[in-house]
Amino acid sequence: MGAEPTRVLVTGATGFVGGALLRALRGRADVAVRGIGRRHVDDPDIASIDLARPITSPFATEFRADVIVHAAARTSQWGTRAEFRAQNVDATAHVLDLARRSGTRRVVYVSSTSVFYRPADQFGITESTPIGPDFLNGYARTKHEGELLVRDHPGEWVIARPRAVFGPGDTTLLPRIVAAARAGRLPFLGDPRHPAIGDLVYIDTIVDQLVAAALLPGLGGTSVNLTNGEAVPLMPTIARMLHELGVPAPTRTIGRRTALGIAAAAETAWRLGRLRGEPPLTRYAVWLLASSKTFDDSLARRLFGPSAVGMPEALERTVAAARQALPESAR
Repeated sequence: MGAEPTRVLVTGATGFVGGALLRALRGRADVAVRGIGRRHVDDPDIASIDLARPITSPFATEFRADVIVHAAARTSQWGTRAEFRAQNVDATAHVLDLARRSGTRRVVYVSSTSVFYRPADQFGITESTPIGPDFLNGYARTKHEGELLVRDHPGEWVIARPRAVFGPGDTTLLPRIVAAARAGRLPFLGDPRHPAIGDLVYIDTIVDQLVAAALLPGLGGTSVNLTNGEAVPLMPTIARMLHELGVPAPTRTIGRRTALGIAAAAETAWRLGRLRGEPPLTRYAVWLLASSKTFDDSLARRLFGPSAVGMPEALERTVAAARQALPESAR
């Protein structure tokens, strides 16, 4: 008889990364997989469970996962302290509690490279780059707090920090950029003569890396940054993708300092007015698009090998999928 399949539980399974990971694991004969998601979906292997509360559902407790990949999080750049704490810190504590009760062998925590970010250009960030004590927003702060909980977990753990995941199936990053551009609300942020550069990670790349982080032996106690290993000029790349989608590229230019002032004023108005949704511009978004953030991906390449899909092809696939998703009249 063959070996029993590895039981993997994926949180965030109705999201972009968690959903793609669950689909990849379903294709493996050596894995039995279940998912937890925020949304209810018509899938017997995925349950809607509020991770901000202790996990008592038999769906999760009786599965007795060998590996939990915790990809669920509040990924918004805007929110209250209570929202970020409940969805990023309390939820992680409850997942770790489930892991202890279930005898889970390994927890893979999907964190974020934003834990490293400072209000400045940063080049060649590595896993040993200092973190904190200040953070650009509540998302980065609470993802780091989740990391600290994971490091105290008595079982095996892996901390995976992706940088700006993109690709077909994304319902957040590119769609929001396209919507802002169509509405004329997307300026060129920074200096067009010296645009900020940054690493990204394609969805197929991060899925391959997370599968390896879940299943490869000998990775306990590892923290690793996940990128595609090919930094790109951020605003020019966005402009090129918009052009290929038939969407007007930014025509206005706003320098970083001016944009930070506008964003700070917008954030203040949103807080004082208790307005719903996100401000049209946040300081975090300015630092993401108008400052350089590059990474040394040596550790990821050593552990998981090179990306199977390079950036030119990844961008091409992303544009093709986004074009296909447009109404026929807009293609």
